Amino acid sequence: MSSEPHPLAETGPVPVALSAARKIRISEASRHVGELVELQGWLYNLRKSGKIVFPIIRDGSGMMQCVAVKSNLPEPVFEALKGLTQESSFTVTGTIRAEARATGGFELDVTDAKVIQRVSEDQPYPITPKEHGVDFLMDHRHLWLRSRRQHAAIRVRHEVIAGIREYFDSHGFTLVDTPIFTPAACEGTTTLFEVDYFGDEKVYLTQSGQLYNEANAMAFGKVYCFGPTFRAEKSKTRRHLTEFWMVEPEMAYADLDEVKRVAEELLVYLTARVLENRAEELKILERDTSKLSSVRAPFPRLSYDEAVKLLQTKGSEIEWGGDFGNTDETLLTEDYDRPVIVDRYPAHIKAFYFQPDEQRPELALGVDLIAPEGYGEIIGGGQRIHDLALLEARLAEHRLPREAFEWYLDLRRFGTVPHGGFGMGVERFVAWMCGLEHVRETIPYPRMLYRTRP
Repeated sequence: MSSEPHPLAETGPVPVALSAARKIRISEASRHVGELVELQGWLYNLRKSGKIVFPIIRDGSGMMQCVAVKSNLPEPVFEALKGLTQESSFTVTGTIRAEARATGGFELDVTDAKVIQRVSEDQPYPITPKEHGVDFLMDHRHLWLRSRRQHAAIRVRHEVIAGIREYFDSHGFTLVDTPIFTPAACEGTTTLFEVDYFGDEKVYLTQSGQLYNEANAMAFGKVYCFGPTFRAEKSKTRRHLTEFWMVEPEMAYADLDEVKRVAEELLVYLTARVLENRAEELKILERDTSKLSSVRAPFPRLSYDEAVKLLQTKGSEIEWGGDFGNTDETLLTEDYDRPVIVDRYPAHIKAFYFQPDEQRPELALGVDLIAPEGYGEIIGGGQRIHDLALLEARLAEHRLPREAFEWYLDLRRFGTVPHGGFGMGVERFVAWMCGLEHVRETIPYPRMLYRTRP
C-alpha cells in the first residue's frame, strides 16, 4: 500500500458529502450526542426566523427539530430547506446536541440536506392543523396515520401485540396458526361472511380460530393463535369492526378457574408493559394513566346471577337469562378501577361448545372480563365440552350441520380431556389502553359496516 498521505489530509475539514455521517433513527438520538449523523424522513412542521429556519423532521420513530443557519450552509441548501412544504421528504445531516426545550429533548445543527420530493403547493398535503370531520379523516386514513395521535395509537397497538406474544411464548404456549377460510360457523351462523370457493362450495371467513385451536391443544398442550377474524354484524357502535385481530389461547387439562387465572394475568402484564414502554405515546393521547395503574390482580369476581341483581339495583331492565348490553357492561364496572370477571352465564346465550356447570346444568362455564370506563368485554372464553354425547346433542340443538363438525367430534373420540381457553380482541384492548372513543383508531385500516376503503 502507498504511504503517501491522502490528498485531502491537509486541506481542512472534510466536506460533509465525504464525511462518515452515520444514518440513525431519531429514537436513537440519545446515543449519538455530539456526533455527525444523517436523518431520513418527512417535514412535520417548519418555523422561520430571519436567517435561521427550524424544520421539524419525523422519521416514524420520533421527531426532531433541526436548526439550519444560513451562514453555515450553501445557499441552495438553505433555500431548499426554507421552501419545504408539509410532508415533503428529505434527508438532513448535522450534529446532535441535547436541548431540553426541544421536541424529544434533542436538536440537530444542520450541515447539509437533500430534498427527495417537495410536495407541490398546487396540491398541498390535505390534512392540516384545522379541524377535519371524521369521514374526511377516514377517507384519508392512509395519510392520517402520520398524525401524532394516530401514530401514537398504532405504536401502543404494536406494544400490545409484542406483549401478547411475549407473554404466551414465555409461559409454555406454542403459536399454531388456524385457517381464515372455514367450512362452518363457530360463533353463530348469522354473522358469517360467505365466500364462493371456486364455485364448488361455500366457505366462510373465520369468526374465531377456537375450534381448530382445540385440536391444536390436544397435540401441543398449550397453544395460541393470533390473526384476523371477521364478524358480519350490522353494528355501528364504537366497539365494533367487521375485521379485527384476536388472540386465542387454548389449554388442555384446563378448567374454568385456570382460564380466569391466565386471562387476568395477561391483562395485568399487558397493562404494565404499556405503561412502562409507551409513556410518551400515552401522553400524546392525553390518557389518564392513573386509571391504568390500578389494573392489578385480583380483579373483582361476580357470577352472572350476582351481576344481574347488581344491574337491577342500578336501574337496568335486564332479566335473568338476558345477555348484557353495552350499558349493562358499563354499569357493572362503574364502581371498580379494574376489569370485572363475570362467569357462569345461562347456557342458552352462549355458544354450543361451552361445558355446563355440574351443579346447575342450565349454566355454562363461560367467563367474560369486562373493562372499566365503558370499554366493555375485552376477553370472552371458558371451559369447553369434552364429552362426545353431550357435544353431539348440542350440535343438534343448535341445528348445526353435523358433517361439518365430524373432525371436531373426533377430538372427543380420541383422547378427550377437559380443556378451555379464551379470545381477546386487540382493538378493544388498545382502545382502552389509549382512552380512545372508537376502535376505528386502533387499527391501521378499519373495516366497518359502511367502510371498506382505503
